[in-house]
Amino acid sequence: MKIYICEICGDAYIGSEKPANCPFCGARSNFIKDGAEAKPIVNEKIEISEESRKNLLETLDLEIDANAIYLCMAGKAKEYMIKAMYKRLAKVEFEHATIVTKLLGMDAPKAKELPCPDSDAENFEKTIALEDHAAALYREFVKKSAEKNIRIFFTALSQVEEEHKQLISEIA
Repeated sequence: MKIYICEICGDAYIGSEKPANCPFCGARSNFIKDGAEAKPIVNEKIEISEESRKNLLETLDLEIDANAIYLCMAGKAKEYMIKAMYKRLAKVEFEHATIVTKLLGMDAPKAKELPCPDSDAENFEKTIALEDHAAALYREFVKKSAEKNIRIFFTALSQVEEEHKQLISEIA
């Protein structure tokens, strides 16, 4: 058994093989390092520009909303696999919100409830739209971020959101 640490969220994974994606925040394997080598961005104290602060706060709102919508969708799913998928997506989105609060030195995020459509088909369509919007927004934030760690964070998030969109497209 080995310890692997995600350089985006800072969480540890224990296993015999490095995971393809962080099981907590969804970051790709290139962000996962052997425990002793990892330097998680959430542990580094950096000065954050006003532009990055604004973008991180927008991200926080977006991720908390995504968490709430995906929990709603999980509650309305008829098939267990769809329910489980939305619960996992909700956890990943909440982890993203938690990372933002750590980067900004804020209290942990608070979950909320939001409505969602009743059918899986409508929820798949809404999910693709949400993930597409988030991925595009985070790619823009990468360009606007002056801080290396913030660019790394938004790069990882844009990749995760693209993978979520691909997942939904494959099962829809």
